[in-house]
Amino acid sequence: MSVPTPSRPAVAAHGWVQALATVLAGLAAMGVVAALGLWAAGAGDLPDGAFPRVVAATVITAVGGTVELSGSAGDLAESDVGLTVIPLSVTLTGALVLAAGFLWPLRHRAVAGAGELAGWAVRIAVLWLAGLLGLAFSARQNFSLSLSDLGQDELGDLGDLLDISPEVGFATDVVASVFFGLLWLAGVLVLALLVSRGAPLPGRLLRFQESVRPAAYAMVALLLGYVGLGVVIGLVVAATRGHVAETFAVILLGLPNLVWLALTIGLGATWNGRVDGPFGLPMPHVLDEVLRGKQTAELNLGTLAEHDGRVWWLVAVDAAALLAAAFVMARRSPARMRAWQHGVHMAVALALTVLMICLVGRISAHYGLSVLGIGDLGGDLGGELFLRPEVWSAMGLALLWGLVTGFLGGLLARRVRHRGEVVAGAGG
Repeated sequence: MSVPTPSRPAVAAHGWVQALATVLAGLAAMGVVAALGLWAAGAGDLPDGAFPRVVAATVITAVGGTVELSGSAGDLAESDVGLTVIPLSVTLTGALVLAAGFLWPLRHRAVAGAGELAGWAVRIAVLWLAGLLGLAFSARQNFSLSLSDLGQDELGDLGDLLDISPEVGFATDVVASVFFGLLWLAGVLVLALLVSRGAPLPGRLLRFQESVRPAAYAMVALLLGYVGLGVVIGLVVAATRGHVAETFAVILLGLPNLVWLALTIGLGATWNGRVDGPFGLPMPHVLDEVLRGKQTAELNLGTLAEHDGRVWWLVAVDAAALLAAAFVMARRSPARMRAWQHGVHMAVALALTVLMICLVGRISAHYGLSVLGIGDLGGDLGGELFLRPEVWSAMGLALLWGLVTGFLGGLLARRVRHRGEVVAGAGG
């Protein structure tokens, strides 16, 4: 008696309901994290019911979208405002939820066709596009400001006399936000396939999984490990030093921005920046001390050590974390692979990881206001903050660190049984 065999796997055609659940879960998780972080930062008191729109704008920027700021101060005044920053805590939350939803129907599979994977990804992308459009069109708002609230009483009196009411607003660049939001989604789904050992790949790509998947997994584990360490440090700071609301705002909005910055600095990388006016970088305050009051300051191990010698611990933490990541990578690689090959794979993976941090970790903010020539756009009523990496030197240092730690991790993993390895003399 023959047993009928299905012509295709039962989970080959993933439905729209599953895709909708994945997208809704991702957007909901990002919205909750963004809302809690903004509420902790004090945005819950925004006028005109603007809080939901600010949350929507935060989610848009978290996936690479563009939110344009605008300023208006009437015929007798001039204003200028701009902000570029990615809230990476929100980004990371969405990436993890979407990746889990994408991979869940593919579990327990060995191989999947390219058409099947593409079809499943397209369903998610179509619904993700609809969600992006909804957020983009809702993320817009104008706020009225008082000159007295800016700490300039004389300008406040002048503004009241001349009926000058400065306004600041924001609106989403819909086209750019949709483009970068879809590009971000594609990157998340591809990375999910690369990292997960249980996710199926098309037959033609199976030969790449031995070199790519262990390195990709190690880098994701490295980044998540730094975030976990940052959460622990943040909770300890909140419990022992106060500033609970500010600390939780940093954790929920920009913790990866800080800990991944620390990762690159521990490697020896240099970031250039400036802090002027009321702007400031979140904890630790040593960052603000190094960057404030200079045209362009260097942020690296040397300049930070001048204010706090404990910064040298970043080198030790990086060394331990990278060696652990290299060991994990080698442990998940075939036993026949040599130590120098592990070094090359680790170097390339770490350099690409540092490049990603350099691209998403940039910060730029500025504003200025002038009323009848009083308060130059870059003067008393102006402020500026920017932080930019020296990309090529950072990637060069990452290559060097990756070669060394990858080679050492490969040597350490030689004495450990690799996954899937058959022990000599085993029965069967």
